[in-house]
Amino acid sequence: MSPVFDCTTSSGLADALPKVVDGVREGQLVVLPTDTVYGIGADAFSVDAVRSLLAAKGRGREMPPPVLVAEARTVDGLATDVPDWARALIADYWPGPLTLVLPAQPSLMWDLGETRGTVALRMPDDEVALAILREVGPMAVSSANRTGNPASRTVLDAAAQLGATVTFYLDGGPSRGGLASTIVDCTGAEPVILREGAIAAEEIIAAVARARAQEPDEAEPLELPSELADDAPIDPDPTPSDLTPHAQENPRDE
Repeated sequence: MSPVFDCTTSSGLADALPKVVDGVREGQLVVLPTDTVYGIGADAFSVDAVRSLLAAKGRGREMPPPVLVAEARTVDGLATDVPDWARALIADYWPGPLTLVLPAQPSLMWDLGETRGTVALRMPDDEVALAILREVGPMAVSSANRTGNPASRTVLDAAAQLGATVTFYLDGGPSRGGLASTIVDCTGAEPVILREGAIAAEEIIAAVARARAQEPDEAEPLELPSELADDAPIDPDPTPSDLTPHAQENPRDE
């Protein structure tokens, strides 16, 4: 039977931490508490471990897991083209139940599944999860349940569904959240709410509006030299030919 560590006390977490960190680094899976529901986690850079995570949940590569981080600054190492309004959401809601879908850094040596060049990132507000993340680094973490079954609110719920497919179980007590994270697609010019969870859609929209209201005014348009003033007008609203719809049609479930 997989060991269950009581992490509701500092001494219990201190006992579990080195064992779990070593195991995750070796490609093993862990069930851990978060501020929403219990999650099943793996080293995000271990292809085999991520494959094992998807198999434990009974799902395929078409639904890649989110990635949890211990610090907001890690975003720039994992994602690119982060809009200013997305950074404002990070400042307002991280750590917390907000997942942001962003363009992934193309140089990253990982395989989370069919991500279509994106990555879903979140910083959880849970000390047990953060302690593991600080040691391991970014982790692929999905809800600790078999696909189609209810999310796990306790470590026993998770163990009943996942059993021996997981090496370590960390008991942080009943989930404090109850609702999954809100997922926002930040890959386009405007935010797209893929799933409304613990943070209401109206709150996200208001936060983006506040962030944009604080942005400096756009620079005055340059005047054309007098010798070009009579030429054909420049298109004031060009449409780039390479714009595509947002890449995430399937919400991620952490």
